[in-house]
Amino acid sequence: MTLPTPVRPLRIGNASGFYGDRFDALREMLTGGPLDVVTGDYLAELTMLILGRDRLKNPAGGYARTFLGQLEECLGLARARGVRIVTNAGGLNPAGLADAVRELAGRLGIPARVAHVEGDDLTASHPGALAAHAYLGGHGIAACLREGADIVVTGRVTDAALVTGPAAAHFGWGAEEYDRLAGAVVAGHVLECGAQATGGNYAFFGEHPAERLLRPGFPIAELHEDGSSVITKHEGTGGVVDIGTVTAQLLYETAGARYAGPDVTARLDTVRLTQEGPDRVRIEGVRGEAPPPTLKVGLNRLGGFRNEVAFVLTGLDIEAKAGLVRAQMEAALDAAKSRPAEVRWDLARTDHPDARTEETASAVLRLVVRDRTEEAVGRAFSGAAVELALASYPGFHLVAPPGKGSPYGVFEAVHADRDAVGHEAVLHDGRRIPVVPAHGTLALDDVPEPPLPEPLPPGPSRRAPLGLVAGARSGDKGGNANVGVWVRTDEAWRWLAHTLTVDRFRELLPETASLTVVRHVLPNLRALNFVVEGLLGEGVAGQYRFDPQAKALGEWLRARHLDLPEALL
Repeated sequence: MTLPTPVRPLRIGNASGFYGDRFDALREMLTGGPLDVVTGDYLAELTMLILGRDRLKNPAGGYARTFLGQLEECLGLARARGVRIVTNAGGLNPAGLADAVRELAGRLGIPARVAHVEGDDLTASHPGALAAHAYLGGHGIAACLREGADIVVTGRVTDAALVTGPAAAHFGWGAEEYDRLAGAVVAGHVLECGAQATGGNYAFFGEHPAERLLRPGFPIAELHEDGSSVITKHEGTGGVVDIGTVTAQLLYETAGARYAGPDVTARLDTVRLTQEGPDRVRIEGVRGEAPPPTLKVGLNRLGGFRNEVAFVLTGLDIEAKAGLVRAQMEAALDAAKSRPAEVRWDLARTDHPDARTEETASAVLRLVVRDRTEEAVGRAFSGAAVELALASYPGFHLVAPPGKGSPYGVFEAVHADRDAVGHEAVLHDGRRIPVVPAHGTLALDDVPEPPLPEPLPPGPSRRAPLGLVAGARSGDKGGNANVGVWVRTDEAWRWLAHTLTVDRFRELLPETASLTVVRHVLPNLRALNFVVEGLLGEGVAGQYRFDPQAKALGEWLRARHLDLPEALL
């Protein structure tokens, strides 16, 4: 009996985690070592709003122009090395970007078969939305690659689809091979944010030599036919890949054990991580389930206009100074022709007593106003702040002169039936291949909470920051924030699982006290994932909060003090 020849692993590298990431990363990935596919993730909720406003000015725009500049430098390299490129830089106009890439290739004299994926744009069926786009999966990408595309451009696909598509094409996976697809989804989620998987934004960065983290390399996934993978990076590049960096990225912008996508629902509670060697972490054991019956749709609309002013308060009587200028501004807003609908004050006590510099002797009082009309937050508001320059608290000055009101956006997630979305692969020769929705679906439901480990026995404790024991990474999903918290030993897990309850979380982060907080338990990762509903208002584009994407929420949590067992320190 002749055994089938195993399909060789697929080596996928990522060269962009957001619109604005390191420009030369594509060249680094193509020249740093062997790759089969290089991906570029340019889209986020805020990016879709930015591209939507771009398209209002220029209907032919709406895509990430940075990608064209990168490709002009690197198309020849990619073709010479036989590396395929898959990117969601198409944004709101994947067909337009595909045409621009073809024009670029022709101008450079480099033959390239360029395909794109359509069907995500549902704006016409959502009146009032600046952009409405369904999150598509990877099967359209797979169809393009199977038909010989060298470059595949998409619009709004899930970030992980940039990996599941090439993997399905390379290994010949069917639409219902859920465990394999789920493994690729997990690998794709680790890759999608670039250097966050290789030591960037890492809680325990201080444990590594500073020179290693000055310029982290971008991550690579070596995918295998069974859906397992190894996360690594090009040899000789900066950064670090270990279980901690991979765990941190797995927890980023996720929630419970079920991580739903259009191709498959990946079970994050089945993920097993092993340090296979230096800068090599194996991911295996991932189980998958049928995807939900609906697709997530991101709606972006213009919410109105906003403005802000930051008053600098220096030296003594900070609270009294803040009270005076606040009363003056409130009186001016009340007297205005149109008072802003939303007025928010925040006093940041960054001042220190007996400070050696003026800056460290100062606090900042931030006033943010929002309204549906530009007039209510425009010149009248700015003028009221400036007019206080010689008539308010001693030492009055501003961080920067206030300007005119600027538009802000609102993000909302809704869902659409799969059959209402016309997912299509548009090939380099103009042919169109419809992507049939998954036959099997499974309604999304929470996984019952797993049993907790035995608590640590009583012992001496010390008041200290949580971050001495636990790592964290946080982020945004619309108006919600998520905070993933993990520890690195079984003993620390026994303590964390019982100590960091929802009530303790709210106590440590008082901003969350009045909000719904949901805790998810992931024992395989020794991790807890908290979802804080409504903390970010209408999402990052609304700029509702000091940290509008909750990027540092986890670091605030790590800095909070509680009683830590001395056995863990």
